[in-house]
Amino acid sequence: MNITEKNIKIWSTIGARATLGIAALELAKKIDNLMILTCDVSTSAGLDRFRKTYPEKYLDLGIAEQNMIGVAAGLASENFNVITTTFAPFQTMRCCEQIKVNLGYMGQKVCMVGIASGLALGTLGYTHCCIEDVGILRSIPGLTIVSPADSLETVKALEAAINLKNPSYLRLTGSSNNPIVYKNDYEFKIGKSITLKDGRDITIFCAGRMVYECLEAAKILESKKIYAKIVNMHTIKPIDKDAIEDSCNSKLIVSVEEHNIIGGLGSAIAEHKAKLKKSPKQLFLGINDTYTKGGGYKFLQEKHRLTSDKIVEDILLNIN
Repeated sequence: MNITEKNIKIWSTIGARATLGIAALELAKKIDNLMILTCDVSTSAGLDRFRKTYPEKYLDLGIAEQNMIGVAAGLASENFNVITTTFAPFQTMRCCEQIKVNLGYMGQKVCMVGIASGLALGTLGYTHCCIEDVGILRSIPGLTIVSPADSLETVKALEAAINLKNPSYLRLTGSSNNPIVYKNDYEFKIGKSITLKDGRDITIFCAGRMVYECLEAAKILESKKIYAKIVNMHTIKPIDKDAIEDSCNSKLIVSVEEHNIIGGLGSAIAEHKAKLKKSPKQLFLGINDTYTKGGGYKFLQEKHRLTSDKIVEDILLNIN
């Protein structure tokens, strides 16, 4: 991919979903045996140009997500590099048994992309919002889970995931006009977190769209003489254990995620912390194990206190 300041701005404007389609076009030039499978979402996943340019590399299975995983596993068994994509709840929960058996148990290498995860489709309610996908998939052995922070990281994550030897899930959060976290090219490695800001007082682990909110929260905290280390934990499985251990000198560890606080990033961090002899208190910020009424993306972010100002308020209540 040609990573330039101009392209980064374009990808930010169109959002992670449309950027997925652009990245797929580039991958098709390099990977002869690439196959992309969808369930009637070529437009929603930004794949219309791909479908028209590479019809031999594209299959639309219709509204049949479970069947899509079966077909994907079959193609993978014949050495195709397979990407599947549809809206996150249908890519994951509707296909859970097929993912377990065909990808986890059988070990077929398929890269699943859950589009519009988290709260992005809030106007359609919690049938389309997806706050459970990480918790469900994290329990399947052998599956890698990545939640990119912005559109550039979506490109990086897709390129990395397609080269894995095991099945993977990319969780795309945010919508169009997705805020920029990375303004320049950088090194991305699955399983290795990225420290975006150093700080001596607290450590904030975050993933997906929440990375930007946490960076903004750190600015507010710094004005109050609280210095936060911001860690983009883009890979939720396998979790970066070294980063968690390095954070244990902090006064407080905070996990921020656009996901249920049960089973997601915060739980993954806590599971490793529990094995350590000494670690600080952890504050879990996310969806507080509840379904609320639907609404727009920004409305639901406010509702669940996942904006920079609300993150600061909750940290200040727990810092001492």
